[in-house]
Amino acid sequence: MADLRIVITNPLPAVEVELLARLEPRLEVVHPADLLGPVDILVGHNDPGFRRTPQQQTEYERLVDSADALFGVPEQSGRALARTVAANPGLRWVHTIPAGGGQQVQAARLAPADLERIVFTTSAGVHAEALAEFAVFGVLAGAQHLGRLRDEQSRHVWGDYRVVGSVRSSTVLVVGLGSIGRAVAVKLTALGARVVGIHRRDVKVPGVADVRPVEQLAAAAAGADAIVMALPGTAQTERMLGAEVFAAVRPGITVVNVGRGTTIDEPALIEALRAGQVGTAVLDVAAVEPLPADSPLWDLPGVLISPHTAAVAGNEARGVTELVAENARRLLDGEPLRNVVDTVEFY
Repeated sequence: MADLRIVITNPLPAVEVELLARLEPRLEVVHPADLLGPVDILVGHNDPGFRRTPQQQTEYERLVDSADALFGVPEQSGRALARTVAANPGLRWVHTIPAGGGQQVQAARLAPADLERIVFTTSAGVHAEALAEFAVFGVLAGAQHLGRLRDEQSRHVWGDYRVVGSVRSSTVLVVGLGSIGRAVAVKLTALGARVVGIHRRDVKVPGVADVRPVEQLAAAAAGADAIVMALPGTAQTERMLGAEVFAAVRPGITVVNVGRGTTIDEPALIEALRAGQVGTAVLDVAAVEPLPADSPLWDLPGVLISPHTAAVAGNEARGVTELVAENARRLLDGEPLRNVVDTVEFY
């Protein structure tokens, strides 16, 4: 008999299901593919057009209610998670597929006793390298004035000679030194940048020359050529990059966001772009997604919008599956799990 029954709750490629069972043979892997809908390029993404029949929904809920562990939040929904937790007193562990899966747990509004008995983990770190590459791209785009180049090309204008920035010898402020921020720091340092970090704790991070507390964000930004936001979306990080910081920076600074859209005060960013305080903004995320069609960010010069796809690398499913297998091993061997959700701040 298997030591842990894990039910896959959202679409996952069959090859990854087989990998999970192979990496941790003590698992009983339940993969009700016909109840999950079509597999998407995004791990665990549910096709909005897929609907279960009432009978299928009953069977789906019966399976998740029989699990010791869940690979994914049921239906990627806080409401469905709350229903499952209430119905399944034997549930021990839930792996939330997004790196920011703590928000799904928070949305479930679980009782303290349930947060105590169930360990929740996320896929943080799986996407770090891809997001770090996007962040470096954003910093380079600002240095080379990509917005101006795009504008001139669209008008068939051969522009004048002008001085461009250089990442080498520049100072880049990385806000948030989790797995993404650390990967960003390593890559930027390799290009010759001086990286200053903002973190709520004093930590030693390879590639980071100096770490400042959150309270010194504006002061640190004043000496930066670019700011990379790599923060989770929590009550503490909401609109952290706002008018006070933009007022302190040197005109023309580059802003890149590979964390969560809520960490930037978008109205303040728009004003800073219009005033020239921010010269380039490269955004993989927005406060509201999809970005509303009437947002000024679409049309402001120097802004590049990515539809929250910078982390969609070809090996995403493999990385998430390997992480789940490793955490399953840790759970069975009585070791601490990786990427445990803080159930106070939910990140």
